[in-house]
Amino acid sequence: KAMCSGKLQTALLVAGYFVYLLVGAAVFQALERTAEKQEKMAAAQMKEAFLQNFTQLTVAEMEQFMKNLTEAIQNGVYPVGNELQFEESNWDFSNSFFFAGTVVSTIGYGTLHPKTAGGQIFCVFFALFGIPLNIVFLHRVGKMLSLLCKKLGKFLYEKGMRKKKIKFLTLLFFLATGILVFLCLPSIFFQITEGWSYSEGIYFAFITLSTIGFGDYVVGKQSDRKYFSYYRVLVAIWILFGLAWIALLFNL
Repeated sequence: KAMCSGKLQTALLVAGYFVYLLVGAAVFQALERTAEKQEKMAAAQMKEAFLQNFTQLTVAEMEQFMKNLTEAIQNGVYPVGNELQFEESNWDFSNSFFFAGTVVSTIGYGTLHPKTAGGQIFCVFFALFGIPLNIVFLHRVGKMLSLLCKKLGKFLYEKGMRKKKIKFLTLLFFLATGILVFLCLPSIFFQITEGWSYSEGIYFAFITLSTIGFGDYVVGKQSDRKYFSYYRVLVAIWILFGLAWIALLFNL
């Protein structure tokens, strides 16, 4: 009965956690998408005006153009290519879910952030409740993985292995398995999808799962590459379970 109750609590926690992220993603999308469209239109007009008059610009006007261009890029607007690229949003559902995941996990790449007053206020409250929820979620997933460790240890103990050796082999097994599943294999995936080198993929995976999050490498941000739908959602889920694996290693 206690085991069934524990499984039900875990299922409710996991479901509640993902519902929280989905609701957060929907709200961020609703609050930020219109403002982003306006910003992209302004960037497109700025680019058009520059192309028409660039031979007649003064030094001061050129400096202002460079300042506006830098500001647009920092806000995630890249005035490159044709008008179709301006229709693609940084705040579609996949990107919004990815952003929500990076907020509660405290990675914070800095390449995508809310710019409206409503989005910024919502982000404060979303993080305020989301970060503790994330800690509870990671703790529960880590606990479930710890039970697997105990089962493995019990199996080895029944085979006549000494306890110290069992502890070492259990740690080694989960370390090697985690490195393979959360670092090595995803890096191949990033190499294919993003066009990075394998070492860049390893670097991105480690910087992400360690929650350092420099923001120099971020998935799904290259305007010249075509990404499949919900690519960043899958990456967000990889991040969440990768963080649970790291939490397990600390416990071990």
